[in-house]
Amino acid sequence: MTAGPVDPADDVWISTDPADFDLDWIFPALSERSYWARGRGRAVVERSIANSIGFAARADGRQVGFARVVTDCATFAWVCDVFVDEAVRGRGVGKRLMTAIVGDPRLRDLPRMLLATDDAHGLYAGFGFEPLGRPEKWMVRNAGSPTPDGPRP
Repeated sequence: MTAGPVDPADDVWISTDPADFDLDWIFPALSERSYWARGRGRAVVERSIANSIGFAARADGRQVGFARVVTDCATFAWVCDVFVDEAVRGRGVGKRLMTAIVGDPRLRDLPRMLLATDDAHGLYAGFGFEPLGRPEKWMVRNAGSPTPDGPRP
């Protein structure tokens, strides 16, 4: 899917075509400039993109934003790694990414989408995201957690 500018003066467009993903921009954006993926290795970034639905925001011939969605395309999606280049923040790139995500035909009718953020609650609320109603029902398993047979080697 590729969506061109809504306003002719707006040169930002969104694409889900992996050929439009600039890994030389995405990797340092996530690994060096984001607060949540700092230090993530390039192989991990590449594998995560290959196993997700990616959304590239592009303007003036270069990548200016990225997001990806991990999903079964039936019941659930996790929106993650949403990053907008510092030079274009505040110009609607994040809104364009989220508009493309919630409008994507593979995602728009899913019963549940989830995401986590430290600093963009207002952006996501505008797309229907809200705090977990019963966070005590949710659990997380982190790398290195023990298994029933004891700690992982």
